[in-house]
Amino acid sequence: MMDIQKIGIIGTGYVGMAAAFAIFQQQLATELVLIDKNVSRAEGEALDLMHGQPLVGRCTVRAGDFEDLEGAGLVIICAGVSQSSPDENRLDLLKRNISVFEMIARELDRYAPNALLLIASNPVDILTQAMQCLSARPRQLIIGTGTYLDTSRFRTLLAQYYDVSPNSVHAYILGEHGDSEIAVWSSAAIGGLPVQENTINGREFDVEKMDTLFCRVKNAAYDIIASKGHTNWAIGLVIAGILRTIRDDQRRILPVSVRLEGEYGIENVCLSIPTIVGSQGIENHILPDLNEDELKGLRLSAQTLLEPLEALNLTH
Repeated sequence: MMDIQKIGIIGTGYVGMAAAFAIFQQQLATELVLIDKNVSRAEGEALDLMHGQPLVGRCTVRAGDFEDLEGAGLVIICAGVSQSSPDENRLDLLKRNISVFEMIARELDRYAPNALLLIASNPVDILTQAMQCLSARPRQLIIGTGTYLDTSRFRTLLAQYYDVSPNSVHAYILGEHGDSEIAVWSSAAIGGLPVQENTINGREFDVEKMDTLFCRVKNAAYDIIASKGHTNWAIGLVIAGILRTIRDDQRRILPVSVRLEGEYGIENVCLSIPTIVGSQGIENHILPDLNEDELKGLRLSAQTLLEPLEALNLTH
């Protein structure tokens, strides 16, 4: 029987442990199983985290292996390999990551065949599609974190500009979680008022300033990595947010990476569009009207992803 309170995390690096901490601190699970090829690290992280139980509530945290995921309701995948040398090209790196995912898919299909899989490893869109091809479980049970983090960054910066709460900003970054992503300005709104061509809280919509703001969103990961070497805290919160949505069957509309099947004229590519997420995983899609430039940008984003997907034979 699947237990949504039992969560597995594969990969105990910066992202995996930021997710584990957010889940633990927010009391979103009663059991966390940490899996890593470095068993000693997973054991140390589990021991360190579970000592905080008196401060947040009871949650068993333990290091384990794939067989310990039996009955888990959700497994978060943060594992992957990094570039082996400066000369290694992107396609070769992808092939090595997909080799890791082949092993993970095989073990998860054996021990946790009904669990929902949440992919956080990068490049998240390609690896989400790879897992959909490699695993026997239905596609709606395999979701990538996609542009949820980019959207959070976008809403944060818009909130700063207009001096309002980010919770009152409704705006999306869609497409690839990467350089080809697009900002959907045509539907961006605050308090129900479109931001384009309007003055909100005394601040007008300035095209040049908004272009700069979007560049800051796209370059955020580069800037953070240049400063501290990695990103982790915000994506950890994103993962916890998706988990809460699934656990509580909230049916929230999230910009997560899913396989498109004709939406916006795009097929057989995983990228982010607004998606209804609930206890059964992907429930349905919401398709906002895109203007001509946005639609063109989304299709270009899909094409950017399609080329490596075809080279890796991941479009089936």
